[in-house]
Amino acid sequence: MSVAVKVSWITLNRNLKLVASQCLARSVSQMATSAPPSQMEEIVKKFKLPKAYEGSRPSVWVEYIQLAMEYKPLNLGQGFPDYPPPEYITDALMQVASDGNLHQYTRGYGHPRLVQAIAKLYSKLIGRELNPQTEVLTTLGAYEALYAAITGHVDVGDEVIIIEPFFDCYEPMVRYAGGIPRFIALKPKSTDGTTLSSSDFVLDKTELESLFNQKTKAIILNTPNNPLGKVFTLEELTLIANLCKKHNVLCISDEVYEWMVYEPNKHIRIATLPGMWDRTITIGSAGKTFSVTGWKLGWAYGPSNLLFNIQMIHQNSVYTGCTPIQEATAIAFEKELGRLESDECYFNSITKELEPKKKYMATFLQETGFKPIVPEGGYFMMADWTPLEANVDLSSESDQYKDYRFTKWMTKNVGLQGIPPTAFYGVEHKPLGENFVRYCFIK
Repeated sequence: MSVAVKVSWITLNRNLKLVASQCLARSVSQMATSAPPSQMEEIVKKFKLPKAYEGSRPSVWVEYIQLAMEYKPLNLGQGFPDYPPPEYITDALMQVASDGNLHQYTRGYGHPRLVQAIAKLYSKLIGRELNPQTEVLTTLGAYEALYAAITGHVDVGDEVIIIEPFFDCYEPMVRYAGGIPRFIALKPKSTDGTTLSSSDFVLDKTELESLFNQKTKAIILNTPNNPLGKVFTLEELTLIANLCKKHNVLCISDEVYEWMVYEPNKHIRIATLPGMWDRTITIGSAGKTFSVTGWKLGWAYGPSNLLFNIQMIHQNSVYTGCTPIQEATAIAFEKELGRLESDECYFNSITKELEPKKKYMATFLQETGFKPIVPEGGYFMMADWTPLEANVDLSSESDQYKDYRFTKWMTKNVGLQGIPPTAFYGVEHKPLGENFVRYCFIK
């Protein structure tokens, strides 16, 4: 045997011994760290979800994002633009990124420059001077603002009225706080015609009144509504306000689509109604206001005693937000404050930008056989898909609700993704959403 071959055999033998020892060590390690089956049962049992979270499942967004990644459809499901935001907003972020002083922690309850800008804007809009230090809080998206508002005010056994269809996080957030959701659905006055309007969907006054009682802590209002696009009228808001005052109930008003309201409709902030400032928390979103959903920046404003509860939840969970994002948003707000009454203001121009998209979607849905519900606000459109049911193989999907089966079949076979609206109803009223699908037209 040559020297070279002998050396190769020695090297191979050494490597094989090394691999064997590593495998043995790994097996011993796994044996040492993996509990026997009987112990694993005890571990799993003890470390399951806490009682407040029992029954939690991945949300519709988790499931449908995965579906979109797998089948790569035209995604008209999720609510975000597929084009860049206004250039001045991204320019502001680049400007901030180059400032070495803006990459550290900022004030926990909101970056000083941003809360000043928010207070200045809403002071104009609601006709009341807001204190930026005590009456404005910035959060990680409107999502966190909702969570902090609900968790900060709802105690075990408190009842919370939720108007359906609702953004799907409302219900679990109420339940996690120990609250009891009480649902009331917006229902159509008429279903005649080839198209409907979101204004056709209304609350039953008697039913709404019956939900208010001494256990009622809050009502969650969403105007413009997601997913329906309904803009609540002064008459409807007055009814809700009067019931809140009569029963001493908090109103959590989710107004993230406040700038997307189509003529002749007007967005009315319920906090401006007589007697409602003292019992309203209003929530907004930079993601919706400036078309930058990935920035995950929201805010809440309201009287200092109501904001205090939210601040306590915020400081003990999130503590503070992203300094550069807040600074860039403040710059964007300051620019718009200087042209608030102008058509150039993004708050005014976005509706004009969305109007033709809304009309286009309503037209092609109708021509395809759907029965669209034309929204008064927001950038979603629900449509009745059941006229097409004979052309769809719902048996190929196994979900409980028809809208899930329809949207999944469409994603996989037609390459068009929408969102099933039963996700926006409580269990009792889910059948009201089965005949519909939600599409997004800020694309």
